Amino acid sequence: LRFDEKVRVVVFKSEVKGVFCAGADLKERAKMDDAEVGHFVKKLRNLMDEIASLPVPTIAAIDGYALGGGLELALACDLRVAASSAKMGLIETTRGLLPGAGGTQRLPRCVGIGLAKELIFTGRQIDGQQAFSMGLVNHTVPQNNQGDAAYQRALALAKEILPQAPFAVKMGKLAINRGIEVDIASGMAIEGMCYAQNIPTRDRQEGMAAFREKRPPQFTGK
Repeated sequence: LRFDEKVRVVVFKSEVKGVFCAGADLKERAKMDDAEVGHFVKKLRNLMDEIASLPVPTIAAIDGYALGGGLELALACDLRVAASSAKMGLIETTRGLLPGAGGTQRLPRCVGIGLAKELIFTGRQIDGQQAFSMGLVNHTVPQNNQGDAAYQRALALAKEILPQAPFAVKMGKLAINRGIEVDIASGMAIEGMCYAQNIPTRDRQEGMAAFREKRPPQFTGK
């Protein structure tokens, strides 16, 4: 996906009705020794980092349970859409663990330190509406009979992104992701570097021409 220029947006969904991702298999984990657990969690963290660093926008469609590593997967995505009946939580402390695949870092960046601490310390599960009210998800929708309401809303969101200039969207994502980690002056410099890369693109010229000619732009990603 990273190197396929035809890919504009990636949507993560589950084929299992009622479950987005239930996290690690604790029965499997119980059979591992300490070294194996550490290796497993490191690989999982690396996977989440790979998802987070995909150059195109990513959307998690949470139509059911997203617990532990499942919520960490959703947090690694740029945008999240949840069914109102979905259940989410970093429940690791209820099992004698702590989030180890990015949850302690991505949740506070998403909802703020105070709420993140409360959710992680208590291991509380929240529904889609609660998640929306605290900014954990971008949209919440009532579940439908097919059990894929969040996926359908995620597709609609993806279709809003698709017509936009692909390279500009990629540079926007890069500028946000890099800029949020530094002071604002450094962030402005990052934005400037990303903007400079966008200036010579054909899509920028097409956007200007389409505006002058009062027609929809036809972006190619070049």
